[in-house]
Amino acid sequence: MTSGLAVHGLSKNFGGLQVARNLTLSLPNGARTALIGPNGAGKTTFANLLTGVLKPTSGTILLNGKSVGKMSESERVRAGIAKTFQITNLFRDLTVRENIRLPILERERRTNKVFCHSDGIPELECEIFQLLEDLALTPLADKPVRGLAYGQQRLVELALTLALKPKVLILDEPAAGVPSTESHLIVQAIKRLPADLSVLIIEHDMQLVFEVANRIIVLVNGAILLDGTPQEVISNREVRELYLGADHG
Repeated sequence: MTSGLAVHGLSKNFGGLQVARNLTLSLPNGARTALIGPNGAGKTTFANLLTGVLKPTSGTILLNGKSVGKMSESERVRAGIAKTFQITNLFRDLTVRENIRLPILERERRTNKVFCHSDGIPELECEIFQLLEDLALTPLADKPVRGLAYGQQRLVELALTLALKPKVLILDEPAAGVPSTESHLIVQAIKRLPADLSVLIIEHDMQLVFEVANRIIVLVNGAILLDGTPQEVISNREVRELYLGADHG
């Protein structure tokens, strides 16, 4: 059985407009893959096909060898495909700890115990503690989310997504809106993700991409132009001129 995520011949048409063209790629366990390309290249469409927001016109999506094509968004999350970032979706009046508790309770189908403490479900609080530690959020654990810096809120959202215990994590523009003084928090968090987790990073910040990705897929007009190592991407003249700019030349 194939481990990780595998996409074969994935296409999406809106009437006569084709926005995804015969996409074939794999995200093995532990992958750190970036998806780049200009605005309108089809990056968000691809993410939406993976998560079930959109249904493909043709092609297959396999998770550990099993098709997820007929699954709904929520079913895909439970199967192990989770997407985060781009737009934060947090309960701003709750603390960091309370925010992280919610997806764990949902995962365990214990939503009637939202405000219980460690004496109620000690294993749950242990898991929250570990997520706080892993993302360097422990000093902020009991602070309301609304008082956090934007980069810190992004880390909380990442913690919420990791609480779902995904097998495949899609980071949609993790650096979007994060001040340059806080972008290192995102880079460090990505580097600390579980080694066996497959990660797809959709990002315009090429400095971040080159820091965390060991493979880069270049998308243009809904099709894959190049799938290779960072060095292969840097060395490709067309990619360098069209997508990376002179700074990377």
